Amino acid sequence: MKKTLLLASVLFSLTSYSQTIRYFISWPNAVHHEANIQLVARDIPKGPAIFRMSRSSPGRYATHEFGKNIYNVKASDMNGKPLTIEKIDGDVYRIPQQNGFVNVTYTLYGNHADGTYVGIDEKSIHLNMPAVFMWMKGMDNAPIELYFDLPNGSTWKIATQLQPTDLPHAFKAPGLQFFMDSPTKVGDLIFKEWKVSNPDGRSYEFRLALEAKTNDSTASVFSEKIKRIVQEAQAVYGEVPRYDYGAYTFLASINPYVRGDGMEHRNSTMISLPSEFDGSDDLVEVFSHEFFHCWNVERIRPKTLEPFNFEKSNMSGELWFAEGFTQYYGDLLTHRGGFSKREDYYSSLAFYINTKAVSPGGRNYSPIENSQRAVFVDAGVSIDKTNYPNMYASYYPLGAAVALALDLELRTKFNKTLDDYMQLAWKQFGKTEAPYTVPGLQQVLEKLTNASFASSFFNKYIFGHEEYDYKKSLESAGLTLAKVNEGKAWAGSVRFSEDNGLAINSNTVVGSPLYEAGLDIGDRLVSVNGKEIKTTKEWNESIQSFKPGDKVELAFKHRDEDKKTSMTLKENPSFIVVPFESAGKTLTDAQKKFREQWLESRVKGQ
Repeated sequence: MKKTLLLASVLFSLTSYSQTIRYFISWPNAVHHEANIQLVARDIPKGPAIFRMSRSSPGRYATHEFGKNIYNVKASDMNGKPLTIEKIDGDVYRIPQQNGFVNVTYTLYGNHADGTYVGIDEKSIHLNMPAVFMWMKGMDNAPIELYFDLPNGSTWKIATQLQPTDLPHAFKAPGLQFFMDSPTKVGDLIFKEWKVSNPDGRSYEFRLALEAKTNDSTASVFSEKIKRIVQEAQAVYGEVPRYDYGAYTFLASINPYVRGDGMEHRNSTMISLPSEFDGSDDLVEVFSHEFFHCWNVERIRPKTLEPFNFEKSNMSGELWFAEGFTQYYGDLLTHRGGFSKREDYYSSLAFYINTKAVSPGGRNYSPIENSQRAVFVDAGVSIDKTNYPNMYASYYPLGAAVALALDLELRTKFNKTLDDYMQLAWKQFGKTEAPYTVPGLQQVLEKLTNASFASSFFNKYIFGHEEYDYKKSLESAGLTLAKVNEGKAWAGSVRFSEDNGLAINSNTVVGSPLYEAGLDIGDRLVSVNGKEIKTTKEWNESIQSFKPGDKVELAFKHRDEDKKTSMTLKENPSFIVVPFESAGKTLTDAQKKFREQWLESRVKGQ
């Protein structure tokens, strides 16, 4: 339908609605990554009206300056008469006076297709709603309608969790929170669909909307892999959620023209992977992680994120659970589904353990403290240097390390599993959609075990940052920990630049030989024991010629000052996870059974 006919029919029907927000989007200049957007607000309170762009986005916790990409902002009344519109902040606009009807138009630029931003191109349209649509303050609960003006003769399809309407290319949402949580893809999409039934007999439609250069057969094979991940996740909770409008959509762009990202939403996920599509197993983990979020964070939701504030950063102390436990299950379900090798999964376990046991952020700061720092590190914008390597650990692997510890504790001490814990959390907070707090999560553990254990675990590993004995607990599964490069000298894990001598290009880390010797980012190494060092290769070869405990003399430059110091080498403190079979130990039948019950599929018949 041509835009003129669509607008005429929709504007004519405005008389039958009250307090409705309607958006119209077209992209006549898509070749230059621009879209035209129109916002129509009717039956709004007369007088001043404030319109603004968001500064944050669901699934993100830091601020993002979406207002920088809109311009040509204009406003008019129902008769097309221009209204005064003032820019009162970088992303906030004020209409001083209006009579209940406002039509705002603007141009949007978007050339960064990922889960947070916008991609507008003549080949496809990739929309994250907070980065696209201005909204009116005070109208959060007004129903929203969205109309797409597709190019004439276009065969493009639209994929979104928004509810379809009777009009072509038109969708609706019950309010701002749902609308902003509804990413949308428009283009030559390949759709694959299947049904999933719950034990209560309710059936839900699942859709893979794939933007990739591939054939239908390869897409079908890949959709079967995603179907298996859905089954593995469903087996953890015993059911899938009651999806709004009865459907869940995987919006997936797997091509060289997007940026790598995965972003969860209530009834969908936006996945963008910058590679040629081959349908391989390597692509599955991001689907596993993001799908698990439709329980954990979208419905089992922390009170700190409910409702989501689009005007500022959203700080939460619960991301170790919302993101970290999801990280644990994303990897675990990928493995249970048969899409990762056992040794690859052991590498994931080692990554979690090293984050908790080796990194300064994991050793010295609690999961809650690290979660709260997301407002700065979650793709937050800044240009100054930080000391993150010494005071921050990502709540993804750190939370996964906590999940691993709890899973092992439940299995070894209570004959329970982390699956049991997630089911209880789902019943208490997810199905009821009652936002949780950290004490609420502790109460769930208390129900599953006892008050003493739950209090001890949370005080040590959630509110606190005590060490956990992973080596002892992993023995139940016939696994052990070994040092990386055991017996070999190590000075610290840093990056170097060779542009102006051998300069340290990253923070030295607390406890490493380089840190203890007094070197840090920007210092330039000159020699080791009098031998000149100019390249990373020469540095590595020099350190490897020594053994742990050896003391070496370093010459270096700090700014323009020549300095000398001594450095005592150590072993790399990081761990790897090794099965008993590879460590020359005997795997007992009990350990083999424990391992199988933990790592093998829960899907019946598999």
